[in-house]
Amino acid sequence: MFLPQEIIRKVRDRIALRDEEVQEFAQGIRAGKVADSQVAAFAMAVYFNGLSVDECVALTKAFRDSGDVLDWSAANLDGPTADKHSTGGIGDLTSLLLGPMVAACGAYVPMISGRGLGHTGGTLDKLESIPGYNISQEPQALRRVVKNAGVAIVGQTAKLTPVEKKFYEIRDITATVESIPLITAAIVSKKLAAGASGFVMDVKVGSGAFMPTYEDSVALAKSIAHIGNGAGLQTTTVLTDMSQPLVSCAGNALEIAWAIDYLTGKHRPDRLHEVVMTLASQLLMLVKLADTENAAHAMLTKALDSGEAAVRFARMVSELGGPVDLLERPHEYLARAAIVAPIPAPSEGFVSSIDARALGIAIIGLGGGRLQADDKIDYSVGLSGLAEIGQPVGNHQPLGLVHARNEAHAQRAIHAVQQAYRLSDAMGIVPPAIYRIIA
Repeated sequence: MFLPQEIIRKVRDRIALRDEEVQEFAQGIRAGKVADSQVAAFAMAVYFNGLSVDECVALTKAFRDSGDVLDWSAANLDGPTADKHSTGGIGDLTSLLLGPMVAACGAYVPMISGRGLGHTGGTLDKLESIPGYNISQEPQALRRVVKNAGVAIVGQTAKLTPVEKKFYEIRDITATVESIPLITAAIVSKKLAAGASGFVMDVKVGSGAFMPTYEDSVALAKSIAHIGNGAGLQTTTVLTDMSQPLVSCAGNALEIAWAIDYLTGKHRPDRLHEVVMTLASQLLMLVKLADTENAAHAMLTKALDSGEAAVRFARMVSELGGPVDLLERPHEYLARAAIVAPIPAPSEGFVSSIDARALGIAIIGLGGGRLQADDKIDYSVGLSGLAEIGQPVGNHQPLGLVHARNEAHAQRAIHAVQQAYRLSDAMGIVPPAIYRIIA
């Protein structure tokens, strides 16, 4: 007899669960045989006591098997499937770049992405700043786009990992979101359901990161690497810096414009380039398209310099309903704010630290993110020209520019950005872009 309370009791008392018990619990949630209160109790028990690697692998597979699992064999692809995910950050547009770059190297990238979460920006919100871009695709349409463009960045459908979705809704209102086993199972199950054969995970570190400390970020990175590989998904995690925005802008349309500039070669700043190349190289090695990191770098450099990566991005946009000439005329399609104003530095000096989380919250205050799930986003607003750690500011060098819908919003954001920056007399130490790779 299936008794949900017995499974909860085992987790509470640190008694190991069998694989079939985890499957039964997940199936019970989908069938309505497990009450929301029991899901909440299970989540709280996991929050305090954790799960073993075997239990977390079992939960990951149970989430995957609760809905559709995309099968790419019928698409007759001539290369491996690959995917990437991030814990999120400010000015982090790596997914927009990595997908087309890896596709241009011979992989196929069906990327199920998310919206903004808390202070972090969401890839889907950025893409929806492109007029006509449709993130909602049924499996058949997704297969077509991936085959034609090599990459499709879309949202999760109701048929993919529905039990995980239910789990998250309950975790979100019961203070159990920050559970490493549950975070891991949620992320890896989606990638398994999307049919990826190789997966690289970008785990952020610093003031704008989802995890509060470096140690927590390392623990999450190790967990995802272990569980991903344990569940049969070739997985590598990379710890990258989020003590400041990854690029000097943040905001939906602003980041799309920046991504286009990177792909077309207008500018490729060092920090962003190092992070994108590292993540993409690890992914190419995972799916056996490159034997070494140097070989992967060479392939990716060719994809960028030949223009093929930009072509893949443009094709994805047009296949998903966006304009066919976005790369040639981005400013005719991407929304621009009514007010663009400088953010004066409060004094002269060098930027010593940045509260990246506060910058994310400032963008939400401008209307570039959501306070409630059904809030409408203003795609035009954000920040640009942001000063980086180690950079001198003052006199005629502002902290950046604010893009706002009205003067009141602009002044509020200016104050918030000024509060987020710390200045000093000396240049100080600039944090590395890459901290660690866990394979």
